Amino acid sequence: MSVTRKGETGTAADDHDPRRWWGLVVIALAQLMVVLDATIVNIALPSAQRDLGMSDGNRQWVITAYTLAFGGLLLLGGRIADLVGRKRTFVIGLIGFAGASALGGAATTDIMLFGARALQGVFAAVLAPSALSLLTTTFTDPKERGKAFGVYGALAGSGSAIGFIVGGLLTEYLDWRWCLYVNVPIAVIAVFGAFALLHDRPGQAGARLDVPGVLLGCGGLVAIVYGFSEAEPRGWTDSFVLALFAAGIALLTAFVWWQTRASRPLLPLHIIKDRNRAGCFLTMMLAVIGMFGLFLFMTYYLQVILAYSPVKTGLAFLPLTAAIIVGATQISARLLQYVPPRMLMAPGMVLAAGGMLILTQLTVDSSYATQIMPALILMGLGMGLTFMPVFSTATAGVAPEDSGVTSATVNTAQQVGGSIGTALLNTIATTSTTAYVAARLTDPAERTEVVREGTVHGYTVAIWWAAAIMLLAGVVAALMVTVKPPKQGTPATEPVREPVV
Repeated sequence: MSVTRKGETGTAADDHDPRRWWGLVVIALAQLMVVLDATIVNIALPSAQRDLGMSDGNRQWVITAYTLAFGGLLLLGGRIADLVGRKRTFVIGLIGFAGASALGGAATTDIMLFGARALQGVFAAVLAPSALSLLTTTFTDPKERGKAFGVYGALAGSGSAIGFIVGGLLTEYLDWRWCLYVNVPIAVIAVFGAFALLHDRPGQAGARLDVPGVLLGCGGLVAIVYGFSEAEPRGWTDSFVLALFAAGIALLTAFVWWQTRASRPLLPLHIIKDRNRAGCFLTMMLAVIGMFGLFLFMTYYLQVILAYSPVKTGLAFLPLTAAIIVGATQISARLLQYVPPRMLMAPGMVLAAGGMLILTQLTVDSSYATQIMPALILMGLGMGLTFMPVFSTATAGVAPEDSGVTSATVNTAQQVGGSIGTALLNTIATTSTTAYVAARLTDPAERTEVVREGTVHGYTVAIWWAAAIMLLAGVVAALMVTVKPPKQGTPATEPVREPVV
């Protein structure tokens, strides 16, 4: 039988601090920087590859080094934030991220760039959970919480699309290095803002880090994320990929076993045993699998099939970005205080899946205005409706000493979902393209056109899978997230805890 324990209500005193909304701007800036860095270098990658003489086999490390360090170390970053104080780790994360970005921008060799991207991931793993937990402890009134998480959810959902736009503009009009340098002024502004505007409790004096938990949990996550990133170029049946998956599952199983015995666990299991929170984590992971499928295929479709420039490709994602912002800030943020979260999350995933279904009809000469743009708008509205209540519900009522690691778990679900989506859907698309070309290529003179058609066919098959995964996310949200809407004016309290056995 579980027991409810009421504790402090976060930074309730700060609810009367008129500067808290400026604090939200600082948090949002940091979150935007972290999220867009996952995609901002994608469009710059061909230029960086030419400049630094990277091989085709090694170029993926510009992306993988970041996602691997970020996704693998998030739990550690979240727990460090809880132990030493969220504002302190937020500032350290910003300074470290800026330094790593400057190092990457100045890279003279591919190894130097890979190392800088890995360092960015390390500091992002400290920064992201600190940002979300600061938001959680600053805004506790349901009405204000809805607005704050609407902004945060909009950035989390649209940051990747914004990364394509910014990356395209910087690469075409300045230089690929500015895709990294751009983080430095953003981080400097956020550091000064954090010192001036953000408040936080001190860390837990005398608390110790769960070192075995760190080694098992972070090691398992690194192995899983790395396995999915290597599954894309090597194939799912490659012995190295299978070994990574086996090691990751073994380490994470041992991690769960250890968390039941550790006196100060890295991830207290009551966080993921809570039905609503677990439903949010799973919904987030499934939604991001589908979303990354969209980004991956639409970027290639627009540039390779429709011959868009990098800037035009980035701008083509604007309707998606705008729709996410509208869905999160104008619909979800206004309705969450009146309706249960699943009444936003489930329809949101159905809308997003509907957008995906439109894209399954793509051909080599589809119209952007009549087919692609409507699909992007539906996708964006669906994502906006879903992400905001996921973040708000997953972090609601968390005990102050656990807010960092809870925030890290949401971010981990997002990162793992992105890794799975990229590897799984790309493999499906490649396999389908190969089969299509092999079955239809009878005249060598038609090779170029058949390959183009086969490529688009591969994309549409993978998009069917992405749509199905998004519908599954809607089912998970509808069945698992049963929490009622928060009562207006009632601050968040600590969660229902499992009794210590």
